[in-house]
Amino acid sequence: MGKTEKIYNTGGFGTRYGVGIRKMFLKVEQKQRQKQECPSCGFNTAKRESKGIFCCKKCGARFAGGAYLAETLSGGIIKKMVGQKKFASYLSELVESKEKKEEAE
Repeated sequence: MGKTEKIYNTGGFGTRYGVGIRKMFLKVEQKQRQKQECPSCGFNTAKRESKGIFCCKKCGARFAGGAYLAETLSGGIIKKMVGQKKFASYLSELVESKEKKEEAE
């Protein structure tokens, strides 16, 4: 019988919890452990400290973000809107995404 390969950090779970949950956990954990972009200095040096709190190792800035990533989807849309000063065109996109999220719940 051949040996099976452990899959990164989810290998410690063994056969528990099911394949789908372990794959989702692996995707999220790999993204959250990467260094994020700091909004103050712009370098990819911010690390996650705890739920939603990030700290930049270069400039020392601490800021709040999403639970796993420094910038959430809706936060990215708002940042783009403010940067381009085009609020009306993206407002419908934001409302639609919010409605879809509420319907899914």
